[in-house]
Amino acid sequence: MTDLVPIGRALISVSDKGGLIEFARALAGYGVELISTGGTSLALRAAGLKVRDVSEVTGFPEMMDGRVKTLHPMVHGGLLALRDDDEHLVAMAAHGIEPIDLLVVNLYPFEATVAKGAAYDDCIENIDIGGPAMIRAASKNHKFVTVVTDPEDYAALLDEMKRNDGAASLAFRKRQAQIAYGRTAAYDAAVSTWMAGAIGEETPRRRAFAGTLAQSLRYGENPHQSAAFYTDGSARPGVATAKQWQGKELSYNNINDTDAAFELVADLGTDAPACVIVKHANPCGVAKGASLAEAYARAFDCDRTSAFGGIIALNRTLDGATAEKISEIFTEVVIAPDADDDAKAVFAAKKNLRLLTTGGLPDPKAKGLAYRQVSGGFLVQDRDSGQLDLSALKVVTKRAPTEAEMADLLFAWKVAKHVKSNAIVYVRDGATVGVGAGQMSRVDSTRIAARKAQDMAEVLGLAQPLTKGSVVASDAFFPFADGLLTAAEAGATAVIQPGGSMRDAEVIAAADEAGLAMVFTGMRHFRH
Repeated sequence: MTDLVPIGRALISVSDKGGLIEFARALAGYGVELISTGGTSLALRAAGLKVRDVSEVTGFPEMMDGRVKTLHPMVHGGLLALRDDDEHLVAMAAHGIEPIDLLVVNLYPFEATVAKGAAYDDCIENIDIGGPAMIRAASKNHKFVTVVTDPEDYAALLDEMKRNDGAASLAFRKRQAQIAYGRTAAYDAAVSTWMAGAIGEETPRRRAFAGTLAQSLRYGENPHQSAAFYTDGSARPGVATAKQWQGKELSYNNINDTDAAFELVADLGTDAPACVIVKHANPCGVAKGASLAEAYARAFDCDRTSAFGGIIALNRTLDGATAEKISEIFTEVVIAPDADDDAKAVFAAKKNLRLLTTGGLPDPKAKGLAYRQVSGGFLVQDRDSGQLDLSALKVVTKRAPTEAEMADLLFAWKVAKHVKSNAIVYVRDGATVGVGAGQMSRVDSTRIAARKAQDMAEVLGLAQPLTKGSVVASDAFFPFADGLLTAAEAGATAVIQPGGSMRDAEVIAAADEAGLAMVFTGMRHFRH
């Protein structure tokens, strides 16, 4: 392939006109002839640049409200012609087709149109046709044509031309072609996904996902795994949209754990200050309090050992007093809707701590998709946005929960939703006091959570573990009474669980005999 190809003629058609004039002026400085369409040509002319309209090149006016303007052999012939093929050169000469060396296109703002909730017809009108067609043509012919689809690459192209006296190298053209195909793929994925939702197609025959590189990561879950972080363009507040105020780059595990922590704290609502501490994607302490500082202290006291090197999520603006308490131990990441100047000043002395602010909390009720790769494919499901219908709760034991027990049961249920299955969560007075996660047996999760509470009682100098007088939540039903009885032995007085086991009657009878109150939700929250 030819290495250096001089850029003599450029076709520019952009929706995003940021940086356009400076870029086009620089191209003109290299003697590049500018061809353009519609609003782009108007903007270039208004800046005093000489530009030819596409309609002059094609011999046809733009028509059908701009739907038809570049879909023409004079354009696509100029993009697709092989300059080292005699037959192509003869065809170009016979039909007066001029070569196009550079294509600069960014597409109609379809994703932004959908994001602002536009009507169906408006979304349809923002599906670009000519742009993707030209991009694909230019990218296919990268042997001779350079393509630019992102304004962020304007400077890179100008640097390339500066190095090569107005030409682009083959390596640069290949890179730009790959970027361009990624852009059209992402665009088509956005259109396909939107349309599936618009017509109520829950399981479309083909499902496409796309992302934009946010950062290259040092490694993945382990140092021998390469990794990167991609964003999907949604405005959902979280680690993907957060501003990082300090600290080194986030790692793969940091991002995963921070997302888990922030989604849980959002599920707790904003009626009271709340704190979540996560370690290895599982909450090891969750609490509400009269202040963020109190909420953090209560969450910390659930499992001080696991909290070391953990991730902390808060549901309110981080203040200096809370930051002081958090800074007493090593913490990887703190994420909150905002942070005041006092908190930032406290953390400034902790160079390895990352502070992220998001400007808001994600809506736990919002619909969305979650997907996971498996060998040979991937699984797709709705995000677990299920919320309890309080009117549907069913008290199945002789004793009903007290008002205080019910408040703790609902809190424990929200936490259990975010704990890896099998999940058992003990809660007392709006704070977790024992968490059992990810065990193959539910009774093992119950025992582990209770044992952690015993260990913390010794650390805190308490006469008995805080599971005494607590309530317990199970993310799925108790298949046998043994797990429930283990919770009762640990001191739990009330239980919330989905119900639905073949042995529900046996479990209910055991609860009654132990004097427990038990509520069935009819909803399961497996988290694998």
